[in-house]
Amino acid sequence: MSIITLTSDFGRLDYRVSAMKGKILSLNPKVNSIDISHDIQAYNLIQTSYIVRNAYRYFPKGTIHIIAVDSFFHKSRRNILYKADGSYFLAADNGLLSLIFFDIKPEAIYEITLNNRFDDVVNFTSTDVFVPVAVHLANGGLPEVIGRKIEDVKQLLFPKPVYNEPEKMIIGEVMYIDNFGNIISNISKEFFETLAKGFEKFTIKFRNLSLSKIYSSHTEVVTDWDRETEYHGQSAAIFNDSQQLELTIYKGSKKNGAKTLFGLNVGENIYIEFF
Repeated sequence: MSIITLTSDFGRLDYRVSAMKGKILSLNPKVNSIDISHDIQAYNLIQTSYIVRNAYRYFPKGTIHIIAVDSFFHKSRRNILYKADGSYFLAADNGLLSLIFFDIKPEAIYEITLNNRFDDVVNFTSTDVFVPVAVHLANGGLPEVIGRKIEDVKQLLFPKPVYNEPEKMIIGEVMYIDNFGNIISNISKEFFETLAKGFEKFTIKFRNLSLSKIYSSHTEVVTDWDRETEYHGQSAAIFNDSQQLELTIYKGSKKNGAKTLFGLNVGENIYIEFF
């Protein structure tokens, strides 16, 4: 069974998500379309890259991923197809795919030539370009039929943490805030552990607050499960399931989670000082 996933910044109110699904069914009713997310903030490529990067790995190899974020059609901007990590990824040539695969070299990149002749009319990129290409691939079609191989795609730099050696400090930043108000940084567990080897202690600093311990999960915060409710609202740092440093409030939410209580926004710095 062929699988096509859908990710967009369209939201749920408008018709666009349903239009994509309807077009898929009209071309091949046997294709299984699965939503990753349609609540991406408009045009937010960093947020998109985090969500798709951490979701696609759970799908079978050969899955086709449509990523309709910042994807409105314009003749001067190409639409591209990545064959990477055993699957296919469709998006506008806006740098998004380079963010998702900042550490993975794609097997091939294609400029989609379907519907890009001078007299073709594209009203909606997702239904007029992405879906026909995705269904073509789902039907076993070759990417060379709908595109030509290229190498010069738009590149964006994924924000990486840096280590200030004189200050003995990692400088990272907030890259994502999830549905529970958790603050996810760009500091990976691997990067932290590599630098922490030569030191006994560390302090995580952000705004005027600090933490001195990193847990391996949200539930590790609780040390006495008979009194679990007493831990509600406790602040903590963890390495989440994506192995990124996360600031969290135990049992927090959008209204009373880390984002609200710590006041951090995407792009703000988080520091780890070693001593």
